Amino acid sequence: AYGDSLADDLRRRDFTMNAMAVSVPGHEFSDPYGGLRDLATGTLRTPADPRESFADDPLRMLRAARFVSQLGVTPTADVVAAMAELAPEIGRITAERVQVELTKLILGAHPRRGLELLVDTGLADVILPELSALRMEIDEHHQHKDVYAHSLTVLDRAIALEDSGPDGGPDLVLRLAALLHDVGKPATRRHEPRGGVSFHHHEVVGAKLVRARL
Repeated sequence: AYGDSLADDLRRRDFTMNAMAVSVPGHEFSDPYGGLRDLATGTLRTPADPRESFADDPLRMLRAARFVSQLGVTPTADVVAAMAELAPEIGRITAERVQVELTKLILGAHPRRGLELLVDTGLADVILPELSALRMEIDEHHQHKDVYAHSLTVLDRAIALEDSGPDGGPDLVLRLAALLHDVGKPATRRHEPRGGVSFHHHEVVGAKLVRARL
């Protein structure tokens, strides 16, 4: 049931900041769900209950993470909770639609924040499990660093090195390479005598994983 009013139509939009309208030709502004307020405060909220909204179109959960990256907004607690609850539903979405949103997220101004939201809610377990797998436990002797945090730091530093000139800008290949350069480590981790840890040939395994994922 699609409803027969503007308010009903706007309630079906993804987020309140996208649920505002201006009538034509009268130019009457309609904002029944507080989108202008949320836009001003950088708050990401759904017009309807977030579980209802995300069940209607699970891609909206990935779009939420993309908006965090692109716009620097902060999702409300109920939005994050609904993302965690419904994360497996993202498996219903075609790889092509997921790829478009994930690419936009990685090319955003704050990709680390968006990626952390994907991992924390479990969405990454479905669409980019190689990233979630980097959250390995550090051994008791701390012989290797937190690979997940390290990979996000490398991403941040790679972004800082991008050419910001007129012909520069976000570099998708560079950012993907930075983010995924260590994805072979979980599968190659070996505990050595005297508490050491090794990751022999992780670059070879990682290259295969990345090729398959991309």
